[in-house]
Amino acid sequence: MAWIAVGVGLSLAGGLLVQVTASRNTARYAESLEAMARALEGNRTPAYLVLEGPIAGAQRRLFAAVEALLRELDALAEQRDELDAILRSMREAVVVTGSGGEVVLINGAARELFALSPEADYRGHNFVELCRDPRLQEFVARSTAASDAQMMSTELAIAHPKQGHLRVNAAPVRVAKGAAAARVLVFSDITDLKAYENVRADFVANLTHEVRTPLSALCGYAETLLRGVDDPETQHRFLDIIERQARRLARLIDDLLTLSDLERGLTPLKLEPVDPAHLLVETTELMREPAEKHGVTLSVEAAAELPQMLGDHDRLHQLMLNLLDNAIKYTPRGGRVTAVARRAEEAEAPAGVELAVSDTGEGIPAAHIPRLTERFYRVDRARSRELGGTGLGLAIVKHIVQLHRGRLKIESRVREGTTVRVFIPCEQAQSGVA
Repeated sequence: MAWIAVGVGLSLAGGLLVQVTASRNTARYAESLEAMARALEGNRTPAYLVLEGPIAGAQRRLFAAVEALLRELDALAEQRDELDAILRSMREAVVVTGSGGEVVLINGAARELFALSPEADYRGHNFVELCRDPRLQEFVARSTAASDAQMMSTELAIAHPKQGHLRVNAAPVRVAKGAAAARVLVFSDITDLKAYENVRADFVANLTHEVRTPLSALCGYAETLLRGVDDPETQHRFLDIIERQARRLARLIDDLLTLSDLERGLTPLKLEPVDPAHLLVETTELMREPAEKHGVTLSVEAAAELPQMLGDHDRLHQLMLNLLDNAIKYTPRGGRVTAVARRAEEAEAPAGVELAVSDTGEGIPAAHIPRLTERFYRVDRARSRELGGTGLGLAIVKHIVQLHRGRLKIESRVREGTTVRVFIPCEQAQSGVA
């Protein structure tokens, strides 16, 4: 009996020991899993406990798999941040849509282009609803319905949210096999490029017209003379017309070359101190004979003790000749043209000199004044050609002023006259800027 009792006691003790050991292992396993869960919730690599027993190997493999997964997640997060940085820095508007046209991704440039909120979440919204221009909506709808391998590109003139021109490219996104295709839409704002193309086309058209008129006269009168003209007076009149048209062509070519040189900056300014009063005197003397032929009185008003301008003497000389030539041409007989030099009094140019040319001509309607410095722009085209103007004089003046960091101002009243003011920084102001 005693042996039986001992055996039972040993069995109970052994069972209790196994139960306690199992409980301790279970607690350690629970502790390990809890630590792993907390680490994963914090996106950290779990520190695994060294356990013994039948599942210790499985636990080590599990921890290794978790570490590999976290490394992949870190790599994906880094790639996502890089992509986000690239999209934010792009000037082009980029939108990624799903197979149904719903927004998957949209960058800041696209939000600005389509006047969308910078903070709102547009994922899941149909992109056709977000771009409110009908032409753009039609292109987006066609690109969404296109085949998975088809790339589409077009240029559109849009009116909403503001008028402009866009170049749009739509390309399919490579996705996993069997998944619905998505598309990347890239929008490039080409409004400025289109404006430049229009300016270039207008320039070519205007230049063609300006050249054709004197050339037609030259050819017509030369052919007539070649066929023979008996009247000496008629011959002289025809030759005079040919000479005037040839000179007009020469002036046009000279002005075009000057304007091109100024716009491209091929010839740098030769900066030197320039006396404003002396500049006015020498230019008005050159224009005195043309003024007398037109019956226009030409006068000079120069303030005493003016500061020296720092500029290119030849360019400023050309500027004043252009202003005086325009004023004399458009002032009727008996009128007056006045060239003025004084200290600049405006707040925008406190340390500088104002050069001004005023006339008592017919004046210019206010609607035309903002465009007077455009190439070939004329208020009265027929009269301008009759007077021999090229339509480039004020464009040249504008560029000379800009090169001198100056400012141009045109004031005019119909039937009262026009005043063109040029503000040029003085020598001290230019040195301070440098």
